[in-house]
Amino acid sequence: MLARRQSADVVIAGAGLAGVAAALEALGRGRRVVLVDRDAEENLGGQAKDAFGGLWFAGTPLQRKRGIRDTPELGFADWLSYGEFDPDDAWPRAWAQAYVERCVPEVHDWLVSLGIRFMPVPMWVERGFDVPGNSVPRFHIVWGTGRALSDCLVGRLLAHPRRELLELKFGHRVDSLTTRAGRVTGVAGTIEPGGEPFEIEGESVVIAAGGISGDIERVRRHWHADWGTPPAVILNGSHKFADGRLHDAAERAGAHVTHLDWQWNYAAGIRHWRPRKPGHGLSLIPPKSALWLNSRGERIGPPPLVSGFDTRALVARICREPGGYSWQLLNRRIALRELAVSGGEFNPAIRDGKRLAFVRDLLFGNRWLYGELTRNSEDIVQAATLPELVERMNAVNGDDVVDLAAVESAVARYDANIRRGERFHNDEQLHRIAWLRRWTGDRVRTCAFQPILDPRAGPLMAIREHIISRKSLGGIQTDLACRALGKDGRAIEGLFAAGEAAGFGGGGMNGRRGLEGTFLSGCLFSGRIAGRSA
Repeated sequence: MLARRQSADVVIAGAGLAGVAAALEALGRGRRVVLVDRDAEENLGGQAKDAFGGLWFAGTPLQRKRGIRDTPELGFADWLSYGEFDPDDAWPRAWAQAYVERCVPEVHDWLVSLGIRFMPVPMWVERGFDVPGNSVPRFHIVWGTGRALSDCLVGRLLAHPRRELLELKFGHRVDSLTTRAGRVTGVAGTIEPGGEPFEIEGESVVIAAGGISGDIERVRRHWHADWGTPPAVILNGSHKFADGRLHDAAERAGAHVTHLDWQWNYAAGIRHWRPRKPGHGLSLIPPKSALWLNSRGERIGPPPLVSGFDTRALVARICREPGGYSWQLLNRRIALRELAVSGGEFNPAIRDGKRLAFVRDLLFGNRWLYGELTRNSEDIVQAATLPELVERMNAVNGDDVVDLAAVESAVARYDANIRRGERFHNDEQLHRIAWLRRWTGDRVRTCAFQPILDPRAGPLMAIREHIISRKSLGGIQTDLACRALGKDGRAIEGLFAAGEAAGFGGGGMNGRRGLEGTFLSGCLFSGRIAGRSA
């Protein structure tokens, strides 16, 4: 079958946030652009539509308004500490520095000029524990979640003054790059579902097709050595087409793909009861006041696990526990105040701009989310007493692994520590809760030393949590112009990469850990640069 053929100045493979940003920049320079994506047209904008919408910035007006003294210099010092780069990671380090120094004018201020608004208090996540993380709150949440961000940029793309120079192609799976005399000259693939071949030639090709985290078997193959053996269950929290196909194509064209074992997975995944892909998981924002137990019901530690400090350490620790999964034990009062799900789907008050509903949920607890989770999730059980709860935990697994005596001991010791009073707390989890509550953004979402066995706070709840894939921190190595580099360090003519496909820049600008909020904003930053360069 003869392939459909066409040409453009710039061919962009991937219509997520990075691809859209690249297209906007290329159109702004009068280039003819073909934006090609495997997904359906209604999913233009990619996974950003479902994201919570947090972006990392250092030195914004919002921070100054909240009394946060931050600078790019402090941000870069934290980044280097948290990322733990290898000595030869020159390009990832260069990208980290470029992002920190330029993210406010080139991402924050640009978005504000387009009408994007942020929630009034930056959140303080990835504070670090053994390895220092964010010294101050930097997580700026888009009012409207990732959907508002995606809708804004997609709307700007579709209404661009040079819209006639843009062609969008959906249902097109790119399988390979075409080359001539050592230069990348286009893309080739098949139109789904029929399988008709196509080729698109271009002066420049930008790969913006995401990472590898949507292919769980590939995630397993590149599992970081520090995490030991991959657990039996890894849920899918990434885009269903983030399968590394274009990483392979770039490698065949001579590009250096690096650090695919630098993965940003989460520790608290539950199965989605309305799955849109195999193994579809939801990433919980784990309650700080819950007890984190292993598969046998023993409290994990010391130190005990508490979210908000070091996500990578949480994943590493749980992977070393028997079964490679965990339980969180809490009660209704804790769940109403602290339990949340990452993404726009389960944050409708923020996503839809319902300010009164958002304030109501903060003051009285998110009853809508509590009901959704307890009615639908197979990974959540409730009971009035610990013996009944443990019985139901074992029923979920179809075994008798959870030990009642271990659970009772963990709960009794924790509650007794709380009852002694804050002056006498010697439990590390309580110390961290006290630290969290010093910042306004965390205080409104964190209970004040809530015992588990409180008869006024029931029923009891246990959540079975699996590791869930999310982002690839490694990828196609690029220079600061987003040109793809070979293993010899030389630029490959005609080939560029941006967003997650490039490890958000340089093949891994975050290092081994992300300070959070650097993913969406990294896509925008590198996407804009790629569009200008291409």
